[in-house]
Amino acid sequence: METPTGPALVDALRLTPRGAVDALEDALRSGFDPEDDPPRSRVATAAGELLLMPSTLGDVSGVKLLSLTGDNPQRDLPVVQGAYLLFEGPGQRPAALVDGAALTDLRTSAVSALAVRHLLPRSDDRPLRLVVLGAGPQARAHVTTLRTLHDLASVTLVGRAPDTVAALAQELGAAVGDVSAVAEADVVCCCTSATTPLFDGDLVRDDAVVVAIGSHHPGARETDDVLVRRSAVVVESRRSALAEAGDVVLPIDAGVLDVADLVTLREVVTGAVVLPEGRPRLFKGTGMSWQDLVVAAAELHARRT
Repeated sequence: METPTGPALVDALRLTPRGAVDALEDALRSGFDPEDDPPRSRVATAAGELLLMPSTLGDVSGVKLLSLTGDNPQRDLPVVQGAYLLFEGPGQRPAALVDGAALTDLRTSAVSALAVRHLLPRSDDRPLRLVVLGAGPQARAHVTTLRTLHDLASVTLVGRAPDTVAALAQELGAAVGDVSAVAEADVVCCCTSATTPLFDGDLVRDDAVVVAIGSHHPGARETDDVLVRRSAVVVESRRSALAEAGDVVLPIDAGVLDVADLVTLREVVTGAVVLPEGRPRLFKGTGMSWQDLVVAAAELHARRT
């Protein structure tokens, strides 16, 4: 008989970035299909949005509740705040209550890192030149996670607020640049709140990987039609991308991209699809509920071992 207990309170994650990436990869290789993940629900509030993100996989289930408040930086508060409640076992016991912002930062950067792991050309082992657009929590998380998993020759931050970018660059030991830095990058991570393209897609090298994770609205985008036309486009799931990813929806509406051309990360990870060489690889992520569940469950396992 299961003994009812309260959930463990998790306000500081112990799971390493590599552990999070490996857990996500294992979930995709084990047969889970993100197309089956429940869609997130949105509620408009006076200050922004509430997001509700449930998921279930095997003997674990969970739900994340987030508030999104775009002008919170003016209050010295995070844009994303919330909590994740994890349930486990046949009795669906509450097992952990996890800080939602910390979980979001880790799982988002881990999904991006999983994409980079599989989208980078395999023939080149030289240190990578990373360019990150943005200077918020996701920019920090992406640099930290990718630095853990790859040998980085350089890290360059690009942003609209010079003081904020300079402070984060000093914290991370990175350089400050402008969008022209994209032309030399092996990996470009777009981690912004922009609603229009950040750079000219012609700047991106044919062997580069671009990760765009800053928006999850069908009318907002960080990349342009030029890059989409040139690239192999990879998404978390076709359903979620067509519902929320402006970087995909807008090019489709413009006739630049066909739904049939979309490849899922699961297909790449499992080897079901081999991406063409000689063109950029663009990964568009909006964030999905299964990712939070997998990383939260891996966090709980890490605390127990």
